[in-house]
Amino acid sequence: MLTTRPRGTSDIIPGQVEKWQYLEHVFRRLCREYDYAEIRLPIFEHTELFQRGVGETTDIVEKEMYTFLDRGKRSITLRPEGTAPAVRAYLENRLYAGPQPVKLYYTGPMFRYDRPQAGRYRQFHQFGVEVFGAHDPAVDAEVIAMAMDFYSRLGLQGLELHLNSVGCPGCRAVLRKKLQEFFRPHLDGMCADCRGRFERNPLRILDCKVERCREVSTGAPTTVDCLCPDCAAHFQAVQDYLAVLAIPYVVDPRLVRGLDYYTHTAFEIMAADIGAQSSIGGGGRYDGLIEACGGPPTPGIGYALGLERILLTMERQGCAFPPPEGPDVFLAVAGEPASLEAVRLLQQLRRAGLAAARDYLGRSLKAQMKYAGKLNARYVVILGGDELARRVVTLKDMAAGTQEEIPADRLVDGLCRRCRES
Repeated sequence: MLTTRPRGTSDIIPGQVEKWQYLEHVFRRLCREYDYAEIRLPIFEHTELFQRGVGETTDIVEKEMYTFLDRGKRSITLRPEGTAPAVRAYLENRLYAGPQPVKLYYTGPMFRYDRPQAGRYRQFHQFGVEVFGAHDPAVDAEVIAMAMDFYSRLGLQGLELHLNSVGCPGCRAVLRKKLQEFFRPHLDGMCADCRGRFERNPLRILDCKVERCREVSTGAPTTVDCLCPDCAAHFQAVQDYLAVLAIPYVVDPRLVRGLDYYTHTAFEIMAADIGAQSSIGGGGRYDGLIEACGGPPTPGIGYALGLERILLTMERQGCAFPPPEGPDVFLAVAGEPASLEAVRLLQQLRRAGLAAARDYLGRSLKAQMKYAGKLNARYVVILGGDELARRVVTLKDMAAGTQEEIPADRLVDGLCRRCRES
């Protein structure tokens, strides 16, 4: 019998899942306030979408994708990120024909074959947002502010926003030439990946995590050094909007992100003490991605936030989570006749909108009361043969420690009223 899960995956069990639900609730509320609509995307896509969208020179495409042939011999990939699928959905469902810009959000698992480490798994979960159809730098500031707002609502502190501009294709052509001139004398001392990137996409060398490559790249030309006037003006406007919003940031010229589709603004939010990689979210603008996927020239911007890394940071900072909710009412039953009546009463309570539970293990009445306390039940209804004969129930308020007898036919309405008022 198989008793272990695949490496790099996790079970989210009761006691933990409530924390995930809390994050999801806060994020959905945030998206509603910022006027983003939900989209639900497939778990897998045609491999070509990620090759064209994410970029063939990225680590994701070269090393990390879960790709397989289906029974029709089509190459399929479990989604490693959400932006390219959102772009595909925007085009395939003709969302460009409606009011613009289109503001979307999504949640769900992503998949990358990576070395598992703190807060980083092979199946991981993200919140993501995308805005299609607006080039205004105020939109860049909005999505950044939205991400920072989310972290603030969770109670996270000490986060650092890193900001950069990776320019437009024209800027990158200039930077490409300068980087090749800079790195050519050092190629022999660089890792195999960076030697391959030298011709295909030398900008990726700036994102290499190998120590000797990072040392070699010290003093290398950066994107900010090569911005054209339009890109420089866009980047400055983003910074001006962030200043208006009182959002502090650090300009990080080495920040290029791990995907090839970025243009103009790129950003990451960093948290200390969560392992080798301190990013808990990030994103940027990708004005050429929709066109690369077969659509008309359309600007876009978005971000993705990693849930596992957010939860890890919250736990290490001691952020508060709402206490787990128990049932509104627990039925403590003594005797077979009362058990039959409890089945009917339990259904009545649930149909009235109350969360109701009972014992199914034949515990004593004392043990049932103890069990109700462990479940954090708000009220306990005690029903035995004597109560059944007199058509009453004993209702105990677990928080107050008080109890009283009430007519059985008034129980449901009375409990609904008490739960509404408390």
